[in-house]
Amino acid sequence: MKAVKQALHVATVPSSVVCREVEQKKVIEFCKACIEQEKAGSIYVCGCPGTGKTLSINKVKEQLLSWSKEVGLQPLDSLAINCTSLTNTSEIFSKILEKLNSSKKRKGRLTPLQHLQDLFSQRSSSNSGMMLLIIIDEMDYLITKDRAVLHDLFMLTTFPFSRFILIGIANAIDLADRFLQRLKSLNCEPFVVTFCAYSKDQIVEILQQRLMNLGCNVFEPLALEYCARKVAAASGDMRKVLDACRTAIEVLETELRDSSTKEQPNSVTFDHMDVALSKAFKSPKVDIIKSLPQHQQIILCSMVKLFRGSKKNATTIGELNKSYLETCKTVHVPAVGSLEFTDMCRVLSDQGLIKLGQSKQDRLKRVTLQIDILDISFAFKDIRFFKNCLEDY
Repeated sequence: MKAVKQALHVATVPSSVVCREVEQKKVIEFCKACIEQEKAGSIYVCGCPGTGKTLSINKVKEQLLSWSKEVGLQPLDSLAINCTSLTNTSEIFSKILEKLNSSKKRKGRLTPLQHLQDLFSQRSSSNSGMMLLIIIDEMDYLITKDRAVLHDLFMLTTFPFSRFILIGIANAIDLADRFLQRLKSLNCEPFVVTFCAYSKDQIVEILQQRLMNLGCNVFEPLALEYCARKVAAASGDMRKVLDACRTAIEVLETELRDSSTKEQPNSVTFDHMDVALSKAFKSPKVDIIKSLPQHQQIILCSMVKLFRGSKKNATTIGELNKSYLETCKTVHVPAVGSLEFTDMCRVLSDQGLIKLGQSKQDRLKRVTLQIDILDISFAFKDIRFFKNCLEDY
């Protein structure tokens, strides 16, 4: 059972990424074209959580590194950055500059971004020949914190001597739509690859691929199909599937350990999976809330404070922004500007947590809470920071 649970662990990387061959092929072909032509380019990889984006791009990176050696091209270098690890959004430029390790003497007090712009504006030994593959994961962080950083990042691919391929990965499916016109005007429109939610059949195939080399049938086929159908209908999140399967095994282990009879099944049945899924789906919205960036979570806390003790579940963006600013002040967190705040509200709307009304002025748009206040309180019940956010002013 231990080997099975290990094979089903989210952190276990499978030998191959099935059901994402089409998406991987699109990324590989784009990158190969850039490498062969020695020109920069950018890709925006989007899709809901748990749809194999990061896993697929890491496999693409491995294939590109092998391919560049096989065809005799200059070795491809790579850099991976997870935006949640950044102390501030602008730090991303420092990391890229550090990776390039430019020997060129830096001028005065230029920022890392300005150094990169200067480096890519003229030919030098440090930026000729070798291509760099930069993978930016959790790019949502850059969207909600500072749109200028996002634009500047994509803009770097337009400089005459840029020699890198930027692959941004994010859960915000509509980023390209919301910023596409701006990116087009900057001549840095990315190639968009969308990862759709997994279907029932795809989930079954992925599970079978993970279990095929174990030499034992731990799950009854009906149990796997039930899990796949339930998760596919709710979100298509493969991480949820893996967690449910591991929990089902633990349910079986507990049953075998506590049972005094020898007639208990030694494989996961429909009933075991039903128990596991009931635990996993107590409130799917709670998991979404927990996975949000901090400032979006603060917005939800601000809505709770606005509606607490009343029958209201709607306000305006302007009123919500006032509550958000007060909450940030209470917990000593620098607030984002009004434009970024409105963008975050759109992201929350995309997630189905709130609903935005129509108005010519953003601050007058109606904001309706689409989830139970108790779900928000439950998501933050053990986190001291958010307990402070939820306290009255």
